[in-house]
Amino acid sequence: MTVEHQLEPMERILVTIAVMLAVLIQVLDTTIANVALPHMQASLGATQESINWVLTSYIVASAIALPIAGWLADRVGRKRLLFWAVVSFTIASFLCAIAQSLPEMVGFRILQGISGAFLVPLSQATLFDINPAERHARAMALFGGGIMIGPILGPVLGGWLTDSFNWRWVFLVNIPIGTIAALMLLRFMPKSPKSRHRFDLLGFALLGLALGGLQLMLDRGQHEDWFDSAEIWIEAAIFAAASWMFVIHTLTSKTPIFSRSMFTDRNFALGLLFMMVTGVLLLAGLALLPPMLQHLYGYSVLQSGIMTAPRGVGTLISMLLAGRLVGKVDLRILVALGMGLMGWSLHVMTGFAIEMGHGPIVWSGFIQGLGLGLVFVTMQSLAFATLAPRMRTHAASLLNLSRNIGGSIGISLVTTLLARNMQIAHADMTGHITEQVLPSISSGVVAQLGMPASSALAMVDAEITRQAAFIAYIDDFWIMMWLTFASIPLVLLLRPAKARPSGEPQMAIAD
Repeated sequence: MTVEHQLEPMERILVTIAVMLAVLIQVLDTTIANVALPHMQASLGATQESINWVLTSYIVASAIALPIAGWLADRVGRKRLLFWAVVSFTIASFLCAIAQSLPEMVGFRILQGISGAFLVPLSQATLFDINPAERHARAMALFGGGIMIGPILGPVLGGWLTDSFNWRWVFLVNIPIGTIAALMLLRFMPKSPKSRHRFDLLGFALLGLALGGLQLMLDRGQHEDWFDSAEIWIEAAIFAAASWMFVIHTLTSKTPIFSRSMFTDRNFALGLLFMMVTGVLLLAGLALLPPMLQHLYGYSVLQSGIMTAPRGVGTLISMLLAGRLVGKVDLRILVALGMGLMGWSLHVMTGFAIEMGHGPIVWSGFIQGLGLGLVFVTMQSLAFATLAPRMRTHAASLLNLSRNIGGSIGISLVTTLLARNMQIAHADMTGHITEQVLPSISSGVVAQLGMPASSALAMVDAEITRQAAFIAYIDDFWIMMWLTFASIPLVLLLRPAKARPSGEPQMAIAD
C-alpha cells in the first residue's frame, strides 16, 4: 500500500509544512549571509579576502555532500536522515551565531553545508511520495515556490536582521524554524524502506574532488585573476582529471554511485540541462540586479529587495498555473513558453536606461518570474515522469546539484564579464575625452584652477565609471538572453509525460 493512501489529508499537510520549513532554512542560507559579510569581517577580525571563505566553505561542502544523499537515504531511511539533517543544520546555525573567530566560523559553515545538502533533495522526494501521481505537479509547484522565493528573500531578510539587530541573527533565525521542522518530521513523517547496497567510495571520492575543484575555481577565479594564478590552474586540473576519471568509472563500474539507467532516460538527462540553465538565470540574475539597483540607481538594500519581489510573485502565479495545467496541456509547450518568457524579460532588461523609473525593472522581473515558474514545475514533472520511484532521491539530488552548479557557473560568468567589460567600456570612453572635446581638461587649465579643476575631473571620471558599469550590466543581460533563447530548441528532444499506472508503488511504509 502506498504512503499517500496511508496518510490522512491532515497528516499529509503537516508533513508538507515540515519539509517546506526544512527547504526554507536551506535556501535562505545560500544568500542570507552575503549582506552580513562586512559586519562579520569586523567582528571576527578577518581580512576582506579571507571573509569570503564563509560563503565558499558552505558552497563547496554542500556540493560535495549532495551526491551521497540518495545512498544515505537508502541506508538509514529517508525519515531518519532528513530528521538528523535538520537537527544538524539547526545546531550548526547556532554554532555559527556564537563563533568568535574565522576558523570557527568556516568549520561551522562546513557542517552547515554538509547537513543542508540533504534537506532539499530529501524534501523533494518526500513530496513526490506522499502525494498521488495526479497531485505531483501541484506538489512541485509548492516545492518550487520555496526554492525560487528563498534566494530573493534572503538578501532582504539578511539586510534587515543585520541593520536592526546584528549579523548573528542571520543564523539565529534558523533555530526556531529548524526546531519546529524537526519535531514535525519526527511526529508525522512516515518511515521509508531501507535497502543495503555497496557504497561506491571511489566514485564518490572522484565526484567530490571534481565538484570541490570546480566550486573553488568558480568562486575564487575572479579574485585570483583566473588563469594568471597558479591556484586556479591547480583547481582546474583537479576538476578536469577527476571528472574524466569519474565518467570512466561510472561507465565501467558494476555498482556506480548513480545508476547508468538514469542518464539514458532522455527526459531526465535534458531535465539536468534545463535545471542548470534555470540555476544560471535565477542565481546569476540575483547576483546582478540588486547591486545594479543599489550602486547605479541609489536604492537601499531593502528597496532593492522590494524591487526584485515581483519576480517572486510571477514565479508563484506561474507555478500555481502550471500545477493545474499538468495533464491537460503538453508540458513541452509550457517549457518552451517559460523559456520564451525568460528570454523576453532579459530582452526588456537590455533596454534599461541609466536614468529611468522603477516600471521596467518591476515589469521585467514579473515576466521573468512567470517563465521561471513554468520551466521549474514542468521540467520537474517531465524529469521524474519516466523514472522508477526507487530512483527519486538520487534523481532529486542530481537535479538540485545541476541547478547549484548552473548557479555557480552563472554567477562566476556574469561577475567576470561585468568586471572586464566595465574596464573595456571605461577605457573606450576615456579615450574619447580629449582637449578637443573638453578643453577644460588641459593641463594648463587644471594648473590654474587647482582644487576645483581636480574635483571636476574626479566627477567626470566618476560619471564615466558609472556609465561603464551600466554598459557592462547590459552586456551581461544580452549574454543571458541569448543563452535562454538557444535552449528553447532542446524542448523538441523531450518526450511527452506518460502517467504511471495507478497501482505502481510509490513508497511503502517500513515495518
